[in-house]
Amino acid sequence: MVPANFKGADMCINFSVGIGGRNEQPDVRIVQMLLNLNRKRLPSPLPAVLSTDGQIGPNTIQAIRNFETLVMKLPASDGVVTPDDITMKALLAGLGPGATKDKLSIILPQALRKYIDLYFDPLVASMTKYKIDTPLQIAHFLAQIGVESGNFLYAEELASGAAYEGNKDLGNTQAGDGKKFKGRGLIQLTGRNNYTAYSKYTKVDYVKNPDPIATDPNLAVDVACWFWMDRKLGPLADADDVRGVTRRINGAENGPHTHLDERVANLKRAKAVLGL
Repeated sequence: MVPANFKGADMCINFSVGIGGRNEQPDVRIVQMLLNLNRKRLPSPLPAVLSTDGQIGPNTIQAIRNFETLVMKLPASDGVVTPDDITMKALLAGLGPGATKDKLSIILPQALRKYIDLYFDPLVASMTKYKIDTPLQIAHFLAQIGVESGNFLYAEELASGAAYEGNKDLGNTQAGDGKKFKGRGLIQLTGRNNYTAYSKYTKVDYVKNPDPIATDPNLAVDVACWFWMDRKLGPLADADDVRGVTRRINGAENGPHTHLDERVANLKRAKAVLGL
């Protein structure tokens, strides 16, 4: 459960990785990714790239040892990385400045690389366009869209949308509106009212033809950024209010359908790679 006073933490992993570590698969995978991204800091000849399979083994442990002794210049290595130790800080420091696909992969470690490649440039462009540009807003936005899109796997709601039929709060007053205006985009736009508002803003009629919001990666990202701006989520993010952001996007902050713990985990990783 997420504590009521949660303010975030700059931890990229939840538990220790390496010799004697808990070695949870997501944590191991993130450490493997970080070691690979820091590989060029090692002296030649460079070791082989680690498999990012989330499985601890001798290659990963040796890579930790190499990083600690050859890059960090520690006199000895214990072969383990913990969430807030100097090794984790050194690994994160090696990522360098600016937005990169590798950083996005660490924030959303379950996202397939092909989807990172698909959405990265549209994200950079649309986040700039809609001024999602403070470190906290960037962190919260990426954390939220990761959950809303199933780690970029879905730009369209899996359900048919029939459950929204006749929902006047969404503006679904005409027959077939539920299915026609089902959720689309990386923050799923739902209901005739929202499609009408986005159409008015863009001056393109997505009420008549809503499908491109799901099929065009640029639109899937743009509508998510527009929603962020339209719902005034920036101030909540800048206040580091993960519950408030979740509630405004999802309509609630608790319950299994909100996946609040996943949003918080994404946020922690985003803060870590952004140096917050």
